[in-house]
Amino acid sequence: MAQVAGTTDTYDLIGLAEDVEDVIWNISPTETPCLSMFAREKVTNTLHQWQTDSLASATTNRFVEGDDSTYATASPTTMLSNYTQISKKTVMVSGTADAVRKYGRKEEFAYQIAKKGRELKRDIEYAIVQNQGSSAGSTSVVRSSASLESMIAGNRILAGSTNTTGTTAGYSSGTWTAPVDGTTAALTETTFVQALDAAWQDGGDPTTVMCNSSQKRTIATFTGAARYAGVSVNQNAGRTSQAVVIGGVDGYISDFGEHKIMLNRYMRTRTVLFLDPGYWATGWLRPIKFEERAKTGDATRGELLCEWTLIGRNPDSSAKVQDCS
Repeated sequence: MAQVAGTTDTYDLIGLAEDVEDVIWNISPTETPCLSMFAREKVTNTLHQWQTDSLASATTNRFVEGDDSTYATASPTTMLSNYTQISKKTVMVSGTADAVRKYGRKEEFAYQIAKKGRELKRDIEYAIVQNQGSSAGSTSVVRSSASLESMIAGNRILAGSTNTTGTTAGYSSGTWTAPVDGTTAALTETTFVQALDAAWQDGGDPTTVMCNSSQKRTIATFTGAARYAGVSVNQNAGRTSQAVVIGGVDGYISDFGEHKIMLNRYMRTRTVLFLDPGYWATGWLRPIKFEERAKTGDATRGELLCEWTLIGRNPDSSAKVQDCS
């Protein structure tokens, strides 16, 4: 079939209108599990301090009639602290860029502010779950908040039994030291349960197990998870709906309770965290706020800025498996 001679078609036209969807599709993830789960507190100084305490170990408590009591010195509380960290994102858009007609947004400056706000929250989440120690900072050194990996030092389980190089120094002289990575080994169900046991022994209730996608796939292979999945399949066997293949795990029931397996995109593969969420919070000296800066030239400038810290109300409520492969 051939086109009729003299036909004007789209290949000849000049000035065709563009066909562009008036929306911007952004697939980048925006979830921030720790920021969403932890409580928020107001702090009033760049150094935030809090106290922890523990009860004496339970013991046989019995005395003869008429016993003359002896009095022991009471154990003092323990003072912990963490420094606030300044986090920010900047925006600068020319007057022309804001004025021209655009697809997907009306004002470029407003669009960039919203985008940078989501990026800022992701950066804070990243800092919370990485292996970052605390620092008081100076005029030339940034002040830093310690991360979960640094603050969970008491209940630290090594993934490999022969690992002698991985360490977590914890808290000393007012600062938290970042963990030292050691030789990696595969996460096993035995070390997984050991971490739960360690937190429980200290009085914690680690209801949330947090890890990245690699370790979540490993947890899905545990024998306990397989038994639980089998029960679910059998229960659905009599239903008329199509069969479902269970290839993942979202929870784990241990001798120490029920634990939700929570994904976190920003965690390192080598660490799995066992958290009691009630003992963690973020402290805010300055909540996230947008401030427009002085205009220079034909451009509008501003920045989203906040000052925050991580608060481990009692880090021994939680545990971690360190140096997983």
